[in-house]
Amino acid sequence: TAKAGEGGRLFGSITTKQIAEELQKKHGIKIDKRKMEIEAIRTLGHTKVPVKLHHDVTATLTVHVMEVK
Repeated sequence: TAKAGEGGRLFGSITTKQIAEELQKKHGIKIDKRKMEIEAIRTLGHTKVPVKLHHDVTATLTVHVMEVK
């Protein structure tokens, strides 16, 4: 969750560090933030995040950013 303004734009951004921390906390999955192939998420909604697991293996996470109520 994050604070957002008009049009679903976030006041800050969701970083790969925050995504990695939430995965660890909520699902017990440990992924190195440097393996995620995005810079930062700046809008509400669903975003697909490619994760390089191995030289030939890439997974895709769907990250859902919601507004703080």
